[in-house]
Amino acid sequence: MKRLLALLATCATILGLTALLSPPAVAAAGCKVDYTIASQWQGGFQAGVKITNLGDPVSAWTLRFAMPDAGQKLVQGWNATWTQSGSTVTTVGLDWNRALATGAAVEVGFTGSFTGANPKPTAFTLNGVACTGSVGGEPTPGPTPEPSTGTPQPSTGTPVGVNGQVHVCGVNLCNQYNRPIQLRGMSTHGIQWFSGCYNDASMDALARDWKADLLRVAMYVQEDGYETDPAGFTNRVNSLVDMAEARGMYALIDFHTLTPGDPNYNLARAKTFFASVAARNAAKKNVIYEIANEPNGVSWTAIKSYAEQVIPVIRAADPDAVVVVGTRGWSSLGVSDGSGESEVVNNPVNAANIMYAFHFYAASHKDNYRAALSRAATQLPMFVTEFGTVSATGGGALDRSSTTAWLDLLDQLKIGYANWTYSDAAESSAAFQPGTCDGSDYSSSGVLTESGTLLKSRISTADNFPTS
Repeated sequence: MKRLLALLATCATILGLTALLSPPAVAAAGCKVDYTIASQWQGGFQAGVKITNLGDPVSAWTLRFAMPDAGQKLVQGWNATWTQSGSTVTTVGLDWNRALATGAAVEVGFTGSFTGANPKPTAFTLNGVACTGSVGGEPTPGPTPEPSTGTPQPSTGTPVGVNGQVHVCGVNLCNQYNRPIQLRGMSTHGIQWFSGCYNDASMDALARDWKADLLRVAMYVQEDGYETDPAGFTNRVNSLVDMAEARGMYALIDFHTLTPGDPNYNLARAKTFFASVAARNAAKKNVIYEIANEPNGVSWTAIKSYAEQVIPVIRAADPDAVVVVGTRGWSSLGVSDGSGESEVVNNPVNAANIMYAFHFYAASHKDNYRAALSRAATQLPMFVTEFGTVSATGGGALDRSSTTAWLDLLDQLKIGYANWTYSDAAESSAAFQPGTCDGSDYSSSGVLTESGTLLKSRISTADNFPTS
């Protein structure tokens, strides 16, 4: 239902090429590296590497270090491109974190294997200049990896801190106390176009000022998305999961299929992607998987078949996480196709701990859509993984009356939601005025659109999660 101007994609492409072609500046005075082992198990470990630039600003960076033991091998990394040749590991920044100002830091991480000892790496260099700062200590290994962002751990008062691992009970999403809860938050726009909107400042604002429970990470598969760079997009998704976790928010990983509308077109890609992110994030309590954004032009039978092939891939690595299944007619339970919720009620997906997606745009979808969701919610676990305050095109005037009716209904039914979008896209569905993501203010009235003002006021009200 979302359509971006071709100009946006073209500009993003040009900007990406410009960054790639720009020669990297050289760090003049070295860097500091903080290396920590977040978790260690028999033959394997997970490490975080925080790189602080102590020299001149760099427009691109490459970190190299040596594995001091011949038995240490790189397995998988995130937030950068990782390779190993002999004992030397090379880590190269991605388009969204390649620039490092003087004093700025970037955090990356990797999993590795070892056969003998597991000493710390040595001889760190940034763009060929030795990192003369100290190397951080190593915490006592534990069963749960720390977020690779290095941001302070969430307190018990955060959404994840209070609710823990969520699960489906009956028709509700329930917390660790087996009590129904409602998660409220925002969706990113396509991370291939609006990567600059998702940084420490914006995530701090979302968690602390907006008081959001949830970040939906919209990873397009087509439209310059995942299919163009599977490893790069997987890394970016994992980074945003970590950023949400570090702030005590849930992360809804959205496999954002739109065109073509049959999710089976991307079945192989979905299996590859979800096998990777589920294995990497299985120990986390904040991850929910949305396996097909908006199926369209396809039958419920075909959608169900897709779900029953993808869900086992996730379950093989992460047996406890909630999975959300898209529905017919752009995730409208078939209403937009002239059908309704009965096809799902009468032929549900054969899997446990799942929910069904419902999407609406308030100016386009009104009473008959609300009625269908109300009926469905008595028999199916529902999650509004995307909605807008405007028309289904993502534009037009905000429909305050319909939006309020929708949000009141979702509150009443304890149905979680994510609003489209936490971005500064040039469309009225965006929460921010154009250009906001070039700065650091994501909360004041001056940067919010009419839609952003309304959503921030709703989301920031107290959650009052039950704990007994």
